[in-house]
Amino acid sequence: MARDPQNEKSLLAGRTALVTGASSGVGRAIALALARQGAKLCVVGRKPETLAETTAAAEQFSSVVSFQLDLTDDDSIRLLSHHFDQTGRLDILVHSAGIFHQDLMTQARVDDLDRQYAINVRVPYVLSQRLLPLLTASQGQIVFINSSVGLSAKRPEVGQYAATKHALKAVADSLREEVNPKGIRVLSLYLGRTATPTQRAIFQREGRDYRPETLLQPIDIASVVINALSLPPTAEVTDIFIRPMVNFSTPAVTPHI
Repeated sequence: MARDPQNEKSLLAGRTALVTGASSGVGRAIALALARQGAKLCVVGRKPETLAETTAAAEQFSSVVSFQLDLTDDDSIRLLSHHFDQTGRLDILVHSAGIFHQDLMTQARVDDLDRQYAINVRVPYVLSQRLLPLLTASQGQIVFINSSVGLSAKRPEVGQYAATKHALKAVADSLREEVNPKGIRVLSLYLGRTATPTQRAIFQREGRDYRPETLLQPIDIASVVINALSLPPTAEVTDIFIRPMVNFSTPAVTPHI
């Protein structure tokens, strides 16, 4: 049967979606886009004030459950997985939480590497593992928000961050091969420079003029995610590479957060 573009907006209606890193930036944009599609939302973030803003905005379109959690704490993972065990349904899992540190190898702190590993790699790994039975039951979808440095780290000062994003790519690629026979789709998005609070801080640290209008916008990413999630079950998009329309000759670090 041919797809009807007029019904495209309702394809995700009633689906249950969990979005981490929903306090701001790309995570917030994806959460709000899902809410506008009528998906039932569970949003997770570390900052209570900004998470509350996301929740209030999403509640205009759909039902929302909010968890202010540090997912590096295993008790927080257990609390979140218990919530879904109780509801018994999960269709979409979006891993957008992440942190970024930038420094030269000679002075970079190992503690910063450990923290980035914990949030950028371990959290999505453990959360996917815990929620996989529900995603299997629903033949659900998993989205990993990655970075262009997850593909190439040929830049100074990004060794720690890039290592975690390379690792996240490995997690997603291997998981995809495991769960594809079960009807679960796994998508990785590799983002170029995106106008987010973290990107603004990077520009300020480097003494550069921050012009967000020249960068990817979080809503751009959200639009791509919604489109991929709305595909019929006969198709799976595995990897998407997206960069600003203005292609800088000397690209900078590209965290999406």
